[in-house]
Amino acid sequence: MKITRHDEPLSTNGTPVDVNGVFPEFTVQNAKGENVSSSDLLKKVTFISVVPDINTRVCSISTKKFNQDVDKYSNIAFYTVSTNTIEEQANWCAAEGVKNMQLLSDKAFDFGKNAGLYVADNDTDARSVWVLDNDGKVLYRELVIEQTDEPDYESVLQFLDSLA
Repeated sequence: MKITRHDEPLSTNGTPVDVNGVFPEFTVQNAKGENVSSSDLLKKVTFISVVPDINTRVCSISTKKFNQDVDKYSNIAFYTVSTNTIEEQANWCAAEGVKNMQLLSDKAFDFGKNAGLYVADNDTDARSVWVLDNDGKVLYRELVIEQTDEPDYESVLQFLDSLA
């Protein structure tokens, strides 16, 4: 997939799955450093915000924004995936007061590579937003082409509202 960062062209390692397709299996690390698989996480409708680096401005803004909205959706699991280490994620959460949204580390790039979101030029995953059902079917996706842009919060939150 072709993306940009500050208008400079980049590519991901593949083509992300479309809506109604099945999201590929993946493994990430939780805050305890444990490997968790997609089957461990997809117990109900699941929202996944993918950010390239939690310690950058747009990634921080979007994660804090979604964290504010988590409580309204008790029937949905919320996760943010970044390629930061679990230590970097824990430090960011402590500094920003984020407690509701669970951060997951894709430092091994399994999530990004399997999903076609891995950007080899900077060892990150492309910014995107996903809503999956408990079988991994993609109900909603937003692929943010310019990586310095924020996701379309209103659209995904309206979609989540429609599931209630």
